[in-house]
Amino acid sequence: MTFSKSAISLAITASIFNVTAFAEEQTSNDTNDIETITVTSDFRQQNLQKIPASLSVLTAIEIKQRNAKHLEELIAVSPNVNFASGSQRARYYQIRGIGERSQFQEPINPSVGVIIDEVDFTGIGSVASLFDVKQAEIFRGPQGTRFGANAIAGMINITTNAPTEDFEGALQFGVGNYNSYDLGVALSGPASDSVNYRLAVNQSNSDGYIENTYLQREDTNNRDELTIRGKLAIEVSNDLTIDLAGYYFDFDNGYDTFSLDNTRETLSDEPGFDQQETTAFSAKFTYQGFDSATVLAIISSSDSDLAYGYDEDWAYVGISDPDVIENPDYAYWEYTSTDHYYRDKAVLTTELRAVSKQGQELFNGSTAWVAGIYFKQDDEDLLRQYTYADSDFTSTNDSTSVALYGQLDTQLTEQWSLISGLRIENYSADYNNSAQFDDSIDDTMVGGKLVLSYQQTQDSMWYGSINRGYKAGGHNTDGTLPEGLRTFDPEYLLNYEIGYKVSLLENSAYVRTSIFYMDREDMQVKSSKTIVRADGSSEFISYLGNAATGSNYGIEVESAWHINDVVNVYGSFGLLETQFNDFINAEGESLDGREQAHAPNYQFNVGINVQPNENWLINISVDGKDSFYFSDSHDEKSESVALLNASISYLQENWQLKIWGRNLTNKDYANRGFYFGNDPRDGYTAKQYTQLSEPLVFGASLDYQF
Repeated sequence: MTFSKSAISLAITASIFNVTAFAEEQTSNDTNDIETITVTSDFRQQNLQKIPASLSVLTAIEIKQRNAKHLEELIAVSPNVNFASGSQRARYYQIRGIGERSQFQEPINPSVGVIIDEVDFTGIGSVASLFDVKQAEIFRGPQGTRFGANAIAGMINITTNAPTEDFEGALQFGVGNYNSYDLGVALSGPASDSVNYRLAVNQSNSDGYIENTYLQREDTNNRDELTIRGKLAIEVSNDLTIDLAGYYFDFDNGYDTFSLDNTRETLSDEPGFDQQETTAFSAKFTYQGFDSATVLAIISSSDSDLAYGYDEDWAYVGISDPDVIENPDYAYWEYTSTDHYYRDKAVLTTELRAVSKQGQELFNGSTAWVAGIYFKQDDEDLLRQYTYADSDFTSTNDSTSVALYGQLDTQLTEQWSLISGLRIENYSADYNNSAQFDDSIDDTMVGGKLVLSYQQTQDSMWYGSINRGYKAGGHNTDGTLPEGLRTFDPEYLLNYEIGYKVSLLENSAYVRTSIFYMDREDMQVKSSKTIVRADGSSEFISYLGNAATGSNYGIEVESAWHINDVVNVYGSFGLLETQFNDFINAEGESLDGREQAHAPNYQFNVGINVQPNENWLINISVDGKDSFYFSDSHDEKSESVALLNASISYLQENWQLKIWGRNLTNKDYANRGFYFGNDPRDGYTAKQYTQLSEPLVFGASLDYQF
């Protein structure tokens, strides 16, 4: 893997300025031309500038520039995409204001799916590491036809680098503050005339950004993350190819992040943990021997052991002793407890898909087609160990999804085209727990899309679309609820969208815009009920129910301009308005008209690249987002924030040295927040508690190719 300096400079410059795209191939030999970008995760590979949908494609070069080790460190460049932590790594994402924020005892159905190389990691995306990743595609809006039940808000699809026909390798070494380091090795090449391989191994470690002053440790919120990926590309015959992939993730991270003082200094005497060990496998068979269609058979499986726990009191025994506490009125006002969750999660998916070949279209050659069947088995076992529980809580949730889907791509005229898609999905789940609660659900859901596009010129296109997405129903875990409230129904969403994409200035700039309105029906939100017991006492229970409707609407813009061979600029911007309609929350308060949680009104990313010669590349960027509500159950909000990032790269023939930094002004900002009393030193007065995102982080990395 040896490149000339000019080739490296061109690749880095093009990929960086084209902030939402991976460069598959150049449109011409002119270095001022924007490169043709390929979206790989739709039914057919398509040019990003011509696909009639709102999505971002995040690049391998961009990952290296930001020194992003995980998806959460990259996601800010995509408009109207947010994430919630409440764990060591982001596990849940929100797109256009829709998405879960945490999981404790209950089973959930995520609104944003995560797929890595055909393997479904939805709900367990903490292992979305970015070493040796080719691109990450972020679809905004419901993807009911392509991805189904776990894509009501959108989908994140990550593709790692493929095996190569020629031998090549890469080494990556990085160091940073907080005692951080990482080492990556990738090897690729031919194993035989018909088999190519790729192996990538990455180890990333950090002490984390927390100091536990009680234990006098700086590593209680540490990261210890191992990623191993292997791929085989097998050419069985001229008509049949097989792509095999295997994965092993071992994330052994600490979790000690909430502070009674809302700082990066904690007092926990029993720090928590956030661990995930996953083995996964995928196989894709592509057969082109039929005259009319290419047939794909895709099988994937994953087996994950997840462990998550925390020190619930965030303190140590004796924090309210009279000789320690400042206010004697609160002496001995303390409790101590831990809350630990252990999950075994096994997911199996199979899919059979037929994609029409060029020249085999229907209706006088005007309509290309896709048809397929999909199956998913998702089994999850939970063990919860909680200090104040009478005994351990256990549960099993076994779910099955079966879907039929089809799509027609019709060329109405030379300029007008119509895409029509339909997906019918049956979801069933059996749930039982140690609280003597046993129930089943069975839902059949329908989603799809209609997309009308107009290719105004070779360089510009308009589209209008209506997409229907859905999310399956589920179970509540409290067996004392009335039978009618123990389950909740599916949620549906209609997304209306108008978009415009154009290449400008002789293909040296582009603009991609979309305007959308989302109508949410039967929203799955937390509600509450007071139950009167036989002895006359009352019990207050919160539960998930279909208690509201809502609307989400906004604008998304992505653009870039390669001004000349030295300077290029880029940016993205999202505006978002959300609100509840007719919703009473779990505390009995009306939230009618209020914004939804984790839905900032604006987000932006702007940057500039300066390349004075073929050896040096300088990047400066700013990420920003508005404040947002942390939850639907209280009025606490984050603060708006703008973060400054920069990197300087020195480029040589087969190696590159980079100095980088994120959040250079060391802003404190939160990604998760609660409102309650948890500090015995102030008598458990209710107040805001937040989990802070990363502070100023900086380091250096060396990449070597051979």
